[in-house]
Amino acid sequence: MMRTYICIDLKSFYASVECAERGLDAMTTNLVVADMSRTEKTICLAITPAMKRLGIHNRCRIFEIPKNVSYIAATPRMQLYIDYAARIYEIYLKYISKDDIYVYSIDEAFMDVTDYLHMYRMTARELGQKIIGDIYASLKIRATCGIGTNLYLTKIALDISAKHSPDFIGELTEQSYCETLWDHRPLTDFWRIGPGTARRLETVGIYTMREIAEADEDTLYRLFGKDAELLIDHAFGREPVTIRQVKDYKPTVNSLTSGQVLSCDYHFDDAKLIVKEMTDLLCLDMVEKGLVTKSLTLHMGYSNRLGMKAAHGTIDVPDETNSDMVLIPAITQLFEQIADRQCGIRRVVITANHVVPEEFHQYSFFTDAEELAKNRRIQKAVLSIKNKYGKNAILKGMNLEQNATTRERNAQIGGHRA
Repeated sequence: MMRTYICIDLKSFYASVECAERGLDAMTTNLVVADMSRTEKTICLAITPAMKRLGIHNRCRIFEIPKNVSYIAATPRMQLYIDYAARIYEIYLKYISKDDIYVYSIDEAFMDVTDYLHMYRMTARELGQKIIGDIYASLKIRATCGIGTNLYLTKIALDISAKHSPDFIGELTEQSYCETLWDHRPLTDFWRIGPGTARRLETVGIYTMREIAEADEDTLYRLFGKDAELLIDHAFGREPVTIRQVKDYKPTVNSLTSGQVLSCDYHFDDAKLIVKEMTDLLCLDMVEKGLVTKSLTLHMGYSNRLGMKAAHGTIDVPDETNSDMVLIPAITQLFEQIADRQCGIRRVVITANHVVPEEFHQYSFFTDAEELAKNRRIQKAVLSIKNKYGKNAILKGMNLEQNATTRERNAQIGGHRA
């Protein structure tokens, strides 16, 4: 049975929320969402459609906005955007069961409407119009809608077709996709084709979806390996995966990752402090989730002006654990092995690899189980205090050092002001 999907995207979501809060229309107001207390290189998290029409690119940096353009600068308020997204999800639930909704991002959601169209006696287009109309009437947030016979076509209808539709709704079938978008350029407008993929295709003279569909498959497999299968399917507008399959998927391997971009160059000792802080928080996160690991990966990017290759390494510990008294010394050892002592570090990412539920782990004969149990009680107590009184209610001495970032990060959501 052919299914019908819709995907709803909230236009310039963060900027639209800020306009709605001020009683302004995002279509006619120049507004950027950016933390102006940072440098001019700060990336704008969102700009209004009015500014996009002036040729200003979304996710631009402050200094890239032409000096002759006047605009309102709104400081990011991540909790507010999350609250709006929750209210919009409630609107979706008025029409569609949660079992048939897949939230793709804070501002985008897919819905399988196959079994609802007969009940509502509506076409998919009419149902999409009904939902986006409800969002605007309730919250003054504008939205666009893609409609397709599979998830891929729905996404392409949203990203490409809807932009050129007077009602901001795009609709595609496999046939109309081939008829209208096979020769569309650039290829990077299509989902999952980034600049790197496009450049590799260009090396064999491929610039459109039609040319991918007509290309020698052996050439594509030589370029992309098994990923060529997905590329070929998408060239024909095919996608077999359903929302139910996406929601039922369980990865065979899990990990937890923490990362941050530093506000300035951090040299060896200060960067080591940041790595310790981040590992400490990662340990607490694992304790709270009941997970353990025996492997940590550290990735650090140096200052862009140096042009140096990032430092990268992995270290194992004897037993699966979430103890800070084990994992912080381990990550410190790894940092000292791979970090350049002369170069400023700007990006740090730490990953706890292959995390598993805590009940599966066993102590080795060489582990001081009593000491680890005591450490775990301390971690549990710290979590209890943080959850009751706030993340900064209890801190370690290292968090109070001059270049520590934990206190500031505890007041953020996703690296931005809450």
